[in-house]
This record gives sequence, structure tokens and C-alpha cells, in this order.
Amino acid sequence: MNDDLFLSPAHILSQDIAARRFSPVDLIDALLARIATHDPKLHAFVDVYAPQARLEAQAADKAIRAGHALGPWHGIPIAIKDIIDIEGQITTGGSASRLGHRATTTATVVRRLISRGMIVLGKTQTVEFACGAWGTNQHMGTPWNPWDANTPHTPGGSSSGSGVAVAARLAPWALGTDTGGSIRMPASWCGITGLKTTIGRISTYGILPLSPTLDTPGPMARTVRDVALLYDLLQGPDLLDPVTRGHLANNPMPTLEHGVQALRLARLPTAERVGVEPNVLEAYDRSLAVLAGLGAEIVDIALPFRLADFVSMSHIMQAESYALRRETITDRSLPLDEAVRSRLLAGAGVTTADYLAALRQRDEMKQMMDAALAGVHAFLTPSTATAAMPLSEVDQNTTPTRFMRFANILEMCALSLPNGFNAEGMPTSLQIVCRGYQEALALRIGHAYQQATDWHDRRPPAFA
Repeated sequence: MNDDLFLSPAHILSQDIAARRFSPVDLIDALLARIATHDPKLHAFVDVYAPQARLEAQAADKAIRAGHALGPWHGIPIAIKDIIDIEGQITTGGSASRLGHRATTTATVVRRLISRGMIVLGKTQTVEFACGAWGTNQHMGTPWNPWDANTPHTPGGSSSGSGVAVAARLAPWALGTDTGGSIRMPASWCGITGLKTTIGRISTYGILPLSPTLDTPGPMARTVRDVALLYDLLQGPDLLDPVTRGHLANNPMPTLEHGVQALRLARLPTAERVGVEPNVLEAYDRSLAVLAGLGAEIVDIALPFRLADFVSMSHIMQAESYALRRETITDRSLPLDEAVRSRLLAGAGVTTADYLAALRQRDEMKQMMDAALAGVHAFLTPSTATAAMPLSEVDQNTTPTRFMRFANILEMCALSLPNGFNAEGMPTSLQIVCRGYQEALALRIGHAYQQATDWHDRRPPAFA
């Protein structure tokens, strides 16, 4: 048996199990052993379902050997963000106030994975109520960014545990959610690949909401290929989620191999480069050169607004999150992260008029952005303006989502993927933003980039 099973991406693990190079039992045992060794420091998981995972692996092994495999993903493990319900299991939502909350239903995204024979390793840490981009959690604990074993750095949030688990090879892939950057932040700072899907593309049924107008679940993995495969399993209409019904029918599996020849890709306007860490810009410019070398045309565009303007456009999220969590956040006896409580309490000041005006402004800005991107296939930005920073430097009154929030508000899709490192050895990241429901195009561009580079193959030295 290969002792380094944890190093392979999910699609390779699937091929190896099909070829009988090892069994699902071997794979689960290897990952559970790795979690037991490294997670006490990394703190990526809230709960690990070790006994259940081993039983499911044994059942999968018997079914596969008997010729009754449920498909290529039978026996493949996955980690699930702890705002996603699994019946009978506790969903904390990252809040110590919910430690006894046991789910009575299973989220559609999890049901779709289980129906293919996939095995849930456990629940991963999240910022409380998924409300925060730094990845910190005052009461449940902040996951340790694996790229620096000595100094705790920001893991990115809110899907912090999922990002750390995938980066540290504790799980081949994971589920996250993205309301204002919560998949792309940990993907960027943990050196993995994450897809923010378009609203209505993947069901949110059974997922603890933050802002129903903006919430989008999505896949996190080390490679674009794995992200595309997981996205294909998750997407499509769900009778339990009205937003997905009749929205768009199931799309075929994204075609990754078409390359970027003749695609027109927009670069960041010069004014938007101000304030971006030099190493981040160097990696970004290098990425543009790679894509140009593959046949893409890199073009300039004039944006009708500053991307930073969207950071302050929070009335939609503030109003909806406050309405959902008002009783909890106003109860001072409950152990809540004070930074999160402050963010959610801001919604108390949003009037109905403010909320409706924000919805109207969003529609107007969508039209403006669509006009700005006329004739362009994708807009490329750094995922973040800086690489992960020491936790001691975090200012909870700010947010690092400058290049991310606009995609949520304008109902676009976006892919973040690793493209280098800064001088301290922390990952940098490229963001590929496409119009809504063009996930297949974003994945195609990202795959072409990863075929020409090896940043996605790098792994944290201390956890290699």
C-alpha cells in the first residue's frame, strides 16, 4: 500500500481505487491517521467522524469488490463546512452557542455526495455564522494556516477549516460557502483552488444561511479538475430550494481541455493596482503572461466603479443576517465572537428603504458591469491584495475582500487558484471572474493555467 495516499488529488484516488491499487479502507485509514497527527495543531476540524467513516469505507470496499460500485466516487472522502447539516450530527455554525444543535435534516449538497458513495470525514471549522473573511473564531478556535508552522497566520474565512484541511492534505477536497468571498479567501491564503458559484447554481437547502440573496455553496480542492468534478456533482435544480427550480437545468460536465486560445481576458486597471502587495502583483503579472503565452488576448477595460466600493455595499448582507440572527446576537449572555456580533448588529441600522435601494443599486451596477465586460470572456484580478498575514496584525474592523465582494453582489462566478508565493513563503492567488452561470468558462481558463504551471502541486513544507 502507498503510505502517501493523502498526496493524490481526488480524481487520481478514484482511478487508483478502481484499479485496486488500494481500497477505500486504506484511504480512510491513511487520512484519519494524518488528521490525528496534524489536526491538534491545525484545528481544521470541529468533529471527525472516524468510526462512521471506517464503517462506510468497509462497506464501500465490499460493494466495489462485488461489482456494485455506485460510481467513480464510491469510497472517496470529503470534508464538510460546519454550517452544512447532516442529520443526527451537530451543526455549530462556528458558534459556541450552538454546541448542542443536532441537525434534523441533511443538506441537499451532502445527500448528492452520499448518493454517489462518498464518505464524510467530518465537519470543518468556520468563522461564527460564516460572517468574516479573516478566518478567525474567538470561541471555537482559529485554524492554523499550514504554510507557516511557527507563526499563526490568517487562514481566510469564512470556510477556514475547509481551506486548511485541503491545503494540509487532511482531505482531498471539501465543501465551503461564499457570501462575500468565503470560499475564495481561504483558497487564496491556503494555496488551493476554490469556486464561487452563481446564485441558484447549487442548492442551499440544509445550509445555515447568512444572506439568502448572496449565499452560494461551492467546491474547494487542490486542482481545477477536482473542483470541476465536484461542482458537476453538486450543481443542478433542487425541489427543496426555490432559487434553483427552473433557474437553469443541469449543465453538462465542464469541458476543461479547450484551452484559452483566442479568449479575451481583461486585466486589472492601473488604478486598482494601488495598495496591492508587490509580490502579489508580480505573481499576478506572471499569470497574465502565462495565459497570453497560451494564446489568450490580455485586454484593458474601464470599470464604471472602484472594486473597493463594493466592500461598503453591505446593506443587503447586513439586513438579511441581522433579521436571521437578531435574537441570538442581542442576547449578551451567549458566548459570541465580539467581532462577529458587531458585524451582525450593524444590520439593526439598515432600514427597509436602505435595503430596497441596495437591491435597486445592485441591478443598475450589474448592467454597468456587463457593459464594461462587453466582448470580454473573463476579468482577471489577484484574489487578495496581500498574502496571509500574522493573526497579530489582523484589524477586525476591516475586511480583505476588496477583489471579491463585487462578484457576489453582481451575481457573477469566480475561481481562485494558486499562482505563487510572497517573500515569506505564503501563497498568492489568481482570481478568474466570469459572468453569472459561466462556471464552465472560468474552470476552463483555470485548468489551462494549471496545465502550464505547478503552483497547485506545492504543499506546505512542515506538513508534507
